[in-house]
Amino acid sequence: MASPSEAKVGLATLCDGRSSGEVIQLKLTPEVLVLLREEYVHRDAPAEENGNNSILDVVRTVEVCRDTEGGLGLSVKGGCEHKLPALISRIIPDQAAARTQQLFVGDAILKVNEESIEGLSHDQVIEVLKSAGDHVTLTVKYFKPAAVFLNKSHDAEHFNDNERTASPPGVILPRIEKTWVVYSSIPLLYAYLTRYRSGTDQLRSNAFELVGIDGNTSGVLQFDDNHSLAEWLAAITNNIHGLLSQMIKMMNTLLLPEEQIQFMGWSQQRGSPGKRTQPWTPKYVALKGPDIYLFDVPPMQAKDWFNCDTVFHVYECMFKVLQDSELVDDKQHCCSIQTTSREMIYLSLESRAELLQLEKAWYRTNHTAITRLKVKTFGCTYQGRLSGLALDFDVGFSLYDSQTKTYMWTYKFSQLKGSSDDGRQKLKLHFSSDKPGQVETREVECSSLQLLLFCIHAFLSAKLASVDPTFLANY
Repeated sequence: MASPSEAKVGLATLCDGRSSGEVIQLKLTPEVLVLLREEYVHRDAPAEENGNNSILDVVRTVEVCRDTEGGLGLSVKGGCEHKLPALISRIIPDQAAARTQQLFVGDAILKVNEESIEGLSHDQVIEVLKSAGDHVTLTVKYFKPAAVFLNKSHDAEHFNDNERTASPPGVILPRIEKTWVVYSSIPLLYAYLTRYRSGTDQLRSNAFELVGIDGNTSGVLQFDDNHSLAEWLAAITNNIHGLLSQMIKMMNTLLLPEEQIQFMGWSQQRGSPGKRTQPWTPKYVALKGPDIYLFDVPPMQAKDWFNCDTVFHVYECMFKVLQDSELVDDKQHCCSIQTTSREMIYLSLESRAELLQLEKAWYRTNHTAITRLKVKTFGCTYQGRLSGLALDFDVGFSLYDSQTKTYMWTYKFSQLKGSSDDGRQKLKLHFSSDKPGQVETREVECSSLQLLLFCIHAFLSAKLASVDPTFLANY
């Protein structure tokens, strides 16, 4: 059972692989991970503070006497190449433009000495201003849309207090503040979290990536230390599992007992275990009824289960948690699922806990499937006679002779001491006899040898779970 959902707020570095990264804020809720970045935003002043804004609509004429050293004492941005008028972007304190007290950051220059400069490029405007003489007449009009942007510098440390007053009297510009702004949010239901570089076995250092069901990603989130990383991994994973548990519980209320879902979750599948160059791809694993399903995307509707291309009965497969010496590359927490077609499905889960959860669900699914199946019979030959080898959950091994229509022999599952096969058709089963210390060997030939071996293993596992209540409890 999942722990209660967590809410968490903190900082991480969003890495794009090309720069040192950007500090962002993370907000975790039970359903969503929200990512925020710091941006400048406009805070409009209350309407009663805006006073008389009539100057915004007035075309003004201002006389400026050029200084010998400082020139006109203003800077200009814009021009026709920017699809903007020539805009006063800075007024230098105590110089010519500032002394007029009639020019402001955000004024658009319409004319210089009664000659229109509209339609000129930035460089052309600068040239006109430089050659305008010592006494310059500027025709201007306040351009509020650009003024908001240009006055952004008034909230920075680059300018002194005198420059911050360079706006028209009675006009209060929106304040420009730096604040956290939401730029992405990722729903946690059906999302997956990975520390590995996409498609590889390369583990990131103190970083992970969260991928939503729609493919939207958090990007690579880097943390300062292992402790912070572990806290965020645990919190996000807990919330994902909590949502998924609720979804499975709801879906199971609509399913028959024999079709219940035991497990759903993301894994990574390796294309070919024998080749290190093969990439890892996300696969959604589900254990439902007697079957294991592998999806490219999680099943959202009932028809998705029927349309799944990769589905097998669990009792016809061999599941194995791999030890470190059996791993094919540096990817950890791996398992293999061998099918009767000798296909090897090689999966990796994000953590040891998730791998063990899958293993536990596998044995529960197998136990439920076998106890419902009860008996599975395989056609074979015994001593040259057509026979049927029955695996009976209640009885054990039984060999039925087709000609005499009688059972040739029967052994309990607990009597099986071992087996050997030639890898093709012949199988030897070694049973303890009623006589102490003696072993009886029965040899059969079966064309479906691989399937028979997997089913024997499945029946033995299910029987052990029934005889020993702690077996499933430990899983």
